[in-house]
Amino acid sequence: MTKGREKRQNPYKGWKIQQDKKPPFRWRAYHRKTGEKIDCTVFEVYSLAFNMEVHRINEQHKAIEAKPGTLGMLIKLYRASAFTSGDLASRTIADYEKCFEYLRPIEGTPLSRFNSPLIVKMRDKARASRKDHFANYLVRVVSLLFAWGKERGHVSDNPAAGIRAIRKKKGAPAANRPWTDAERDAVQAAMPRHMLLPFTLMMFYGLDPQDALALPKTAIRDGRIDTRRGKTGQEVFLPLFEPVKAAMEAAGPHDAITLCANSRGKPWTYNGFSTNWHKLKTDLEAKGVIQPGLTLKGLRHTVATILREMGKDYGTIQLVLGHATEAMARHYSKRADMTKQTSAAVTDFEAELNKRKTKVVKPAL
Repeated sequence: MTKGREKRQNPYKGWKIQQDKKPPFRWRAYHRKTGEKIDCTVFEVYSLAFNMEVHRINEQHKAIEAKPGTLGMLIKLYRASAFTSGDLASRTIADYEKCFEYLRPIEGTPLSRFNSPLIVKMRDKARASRKDHFANYLVRVVSLLFAWGKERGHVSDNPAAGIRAIRKKKGAPAANRPWTDAERDAVQAAMPRHMLLPFTLMMFYGLDPQDALALPKTAIRDGRIDTRRGKTGQEVFLPLFEPVKAAMEAAGPHDAITLCANSRGKPWTYNGFSTNWHKLKTDLEAKGVIQPGLTLKGLRHTVATILREMGKDYGTIQLVLGHATEAMARHYSKRADMTKQTSAAVTDFEAELNKRKTKVVKPAL
């Protein structure tokens, strides 16, 4: 293979994606059936933006139109409206698409057949193959879809409204638990150089993994990070401080448009970073350096917990993490509140017991 070229397996069905054999090794991508091209200088190959452009063109050139009065038609109408309005963040669209892709085998089902028992059956089937979180999220997306259709006269009812979420099993570990200080230090010390910067952005700023990996170089200006959270679109302004500056210097120069780059100097994909993180985590767990249950998402909960323990209010935590509501800030920092409240309650309880102690009177001789 010619030095300088990057050979990767093409995961996109119906697309020709290749890199030139000679410098400057430009990428080229086109839809096989229609010949429509993607400008790879605008949409970097294998990035989230590239994925979304591939999907947009695929939808545009579908050979079979969705049948009127079916779930497929409702999804198509929703895509054409909500996905192009600019109201939804690209991350949210991608999450919705995972659910719509899961529903593809039943797109031909008439809307009139959908009722609450059928939604529950769909939920339970998704639970068996994709676990609880996806099953609950699927119900929320289907409810949103039918609510949208009801408002516009496409359906008369929302069969997913009021469907209860699957409850977490008793004794199940908390999802995305906060990291301990020792765990953060141990993982940071074991991180290879090309993984250190995205991990530092997650650990010190509580950025979503996808947001940290996709953060463009242009977001760094005037001594701060000026960006938006991908999921909510909320603006986030974060000053640069020493640990982050040190990680940026350690990362070294690269040609990627993103601040973080993999070992080949290319933008990270979420799957790529996640795979490397899983290997590192498994190794550290085997050595007993960290406890099971660490997730990258848990670093957002860690930042929120520490801020709350410092006495920061929910509005401040909301601004730092880019939450859309203060309620989410409360959710992410609830462990700190629980610890603070229970510690205070137990201390008060101990004091009350001490007050109730009766003095021992010695018997007269």
